[in-house]
Amino acid sequence: MLVAIPFWGWAQAINSADSVGNANNVDSTATVAADSSAEAASEVKPQEEAASEVQLSKDYASPQKYVIADITISGVKYYNSDQIINISGFSHGDTITIPSDQISQAIKKFWANGMFSNVKLSAAKVVGDKITLDIYLEERSRIISYDVKGVKKGEKDDLQEALHIRRGNEYSEYFKNACIDVIKRFYYEKGFRNVAVDATVIADTSIGNGVRVVFEVTKNSKVRVGEIEFEGNSQVSESKLRGAMKEVHRRRWYTFWRSTKYIEKKLDEDRQHILDYYNEKGYRDAAILSDSMWVISNKRVGLKFKMYEGQKYYFRNITWVGNTRYSSEFLANILRLRKGDVYDMVALDKNLRTDETNSIATLYMDEGYLFFNVQPTEVRIDGDSVDLEMRIYEGKQATISNIFIQGNTKTNEHIIRRELWTRPGDLFSKTQIMRSVRELAQMGHFDPEKLEPKLNPNPSDETVDITYVVEEKPNDQIELSGGWGAGMFVGTIGLKLSNFSMGSIFDKEAWKPLPSGDNQTLTIRGQTNGSYYKAVSVGFTEPWFGGRKPQSLSVSVYYTNQNNNYGSIYGLFQSSDVSMSVLGASVGLGQRLKWPDNYFTLYNSVDYQQYRLNNWAGQFIFTDGISNNFSVKTILGRNSTDQPIYPRRGSELSIGLQITPPYSLFNSLNYKDPALAYQDKYRWIEYHKWTFRMAWFNQILGDFVFALKTQFGYLGYFNQDLGYSPFEGFDLGGDGMSGYNLYGIETIGLRGYKNSSLTPITNGVQMANVYDKFTVELRYPFVLSPQSTIYGLVFFEGGNAWSDMKSFNPFSIKRSAGVGVRLMLPMIGLLGIDWGYGFDRISGETDPSGSNIHFIIGMPF
Repeated sequence: MLVAIPFWGWAQAINSADSVGNANNVDSTATVAADSSAEAASEVKPQEEAASEVQLSKDYASPQKYVIADITISGVKYYNSDQIINISGFSHGDTITIPSDQISQAIKKFWANGMFSNVKLSAAKVVGDKITLDIYLEERSRIISYDVKGVKKGEKDDLQEALHIRRGNEYSEYFKNACIDVIKRFYYEKGFRNVAVDATVIADTSIGNGVRVVFEVTKNSKVRVGEIEFEGNSQVSESKLRGAMKEVHRRRWYTFWRSTKYIEKKLDEDRQHILDYYNEKGYRDAAILSDSMWVISNKRVGLKFKMYEGQKYYFRNITWVGNTRYSSEFLANILRLRKGDVYDMVALDKNLRTDETNSIATLYMDEGYLFFNVQPTEVRIDGDSVDLEMRIYEGKQATISNIFIQGNTKTNEHIIRRELWTRPGDLFSKTQIMRSVRELAQMGHFDPEKLEPKLNPNPSDETVDITYVVEEKPNDQIELSGGWGAGMFVGTIGLKLSNFSMGSIFDKEAWKPLPSGDNQTLTIRGQTNGSYYKAVSVGFTEPWFGGRKPQSLSVSVYYTNQNNNYGSIYGLFQSSDVSMSVLGASVGLGQRLKWPDNYFTLYNSVDYQQYRLNNWAGQFIFTDGISNNFSVKTILGRNSTDQPIYPRRGSELSIGLQITPPYSLFNSLNYKDPALAYQDKYRWIEYHKWTFRMAWFNQILGDFVFALKTQFGYLGYFNQDLGYSPFEGFDLGGDGMSGYNLYGIETIGLRGYKNSSLTPITNGVQMANVYDKFTVELRYPFVLSPQSTIYGLVFFEGGNAWSDMKSFNPFSIKRSAGVGVRLMLPMIGLLGIDWGYGFDRISGETDPSGSNIHFIIGMPF
């Protein structure tokens, strides 16, 4: 029979907190800890009686040594004794000193192991200098599985990532409460302030100490901000202060696009926005003395801010100290703040540091001064005037030592490096780093929201290492879709590989599932609506033809066939007695220019099309015959947008000329002869075609983006007797025949009007030779992620088309307005739907065009 004999008098009780950290609370002077639970004292009492029969040393000055005769294990059910003894660090025959810290150290080891909820070490028997130790342990339950109920699948996935629960984790009250706290905070950030979470623990009979944990979530209604009030604001109105809050807004019907959810994290940001607004107005002493929340209902809360405004200040004298690279006068011009201006602390910080294109910091950093620093110091405050001293530390110029690429799992590293504007050995330049990030975003292979350059400065040798962190996103498209265009349903099947590698097609290991990583584009596409329309096309683009310079090579071949005989079925290359077919090919070379600046590009191509018409009436000047179109195209472009899918800033510009040889000037045909056959007259068509397109984007408020676009096109002729070309004219109105490729005519969309409704009809033929178009859009993103991009828009649009330049009137436009939404899916491309209202009547109609729905496939200009 074992008699538990504690070392009463010097034994220490250790309170359990269900945490490994309890080991740190053990007194280093304790020798044998009687208990690690709050009930230790009551459990020790019977042992106290036995202790009176065995006298053990309590004197730290005269400790006694004992030899461990035996070690017994009690309390455990699922761990073997040898394993527990190994954890303790004791073994048979060891000598222990009592009192000493040997026992407390053993207890710490058990707590650190994390497998036990209660630990006791006691003397079960003492005979002479022989001692039997008893190790009493209570095992924690182990989590076999868990579930979160009452939530959506997407939320459950996010919660699983946030909880980090693994099979085999120990279960405790601390663990349960921590998990509930994580779940609540997850929903707090979504506006569910009244969320309730319960945890149910179910014993798992398959494993002795296993449990299944079920978290039941009741989200309840979202809590929204119903009122926002201010106190103490005499100089700035409540409406302006509410307007300064960018994250949290009052619930009003006319602010449906704004977030009104009560989220504490967002409120913290708005507290700073309020102070920034005051600072912009010169109130440098402004402060939020307190803020409070009151409950309006279970779905609404009110917010109240108590303000201290202080007085309004102005700039007086601004002096510069420490500048040797640039003169004080030059820096003052960059700062753009003058004596007598309102003491705008936000503008001061922007012009000194945060403006990415025109700040003092950018000026210095573009010259290599990575270690530059400027500290504006208020040296004197006189009444409402502030004197500033700009204390500059220029440091030495830093050069780039190493450049690393991180995160590319598909795109080859040398493909990324050739797009960078930073090179090892160059002087550090902030603008060049920003340009590099922009070029990586324009490739389309990486998530533009997560592109991040990381700097690792080395002040000792005045160098810096740059790491470009990228995150690949899927952008290949396997298209199997249907769309509405030209008044009919068109089915499409296609493959677009945007990161193809032609050089790896013979490498078996590169087929995963297709060769990729070289930024080449391969497109194979087929379209049909049955018998009427069929089209196939193949295209390939190499953006760095030759591998040394950013000079692109583009090659494409295409064929379309249209049949107006609906009573029969025709194959791809079969034509009915009423048909039109086009066979074409194009080869183009593009290059980046350095002048006027390095955003400009020049693209040149040689194109050929052969048109075959068979009783094809109403669209072109003639109805039967074969016509050839050999042309040379030149496009001068400029693109400074920050990203292709949802640009927030920058512009696009395109000026194009497509021209054919002037055959009529050197052939022997008499074009005035009315008997001249159309087959001879238009065997080789001639024209010169001019196009202009411009788009400008600017982020105006939060994520709102303002877009302004304009287009113009003119198809000219060389010989007045021959007149305009029967092909290559313009067709205006509607969705631009989205998803429906027509050759021989350029389709231009104008929402709010039906397809082709704005194209003039001359001598029974519908075609325009001049057009213009103007668009204003306000965009707002709902989702910006690698998986999808979704944004809404409001548009105002106007444009018109004319048969010749004489009738062209840029102020005679057809106007429309409406709303729309765009969805970009990597595997499909851009999809959209617009509702537009046309305010003007079209030719032959007495009423305005009115309401029209348009489906968009692809990315029109």
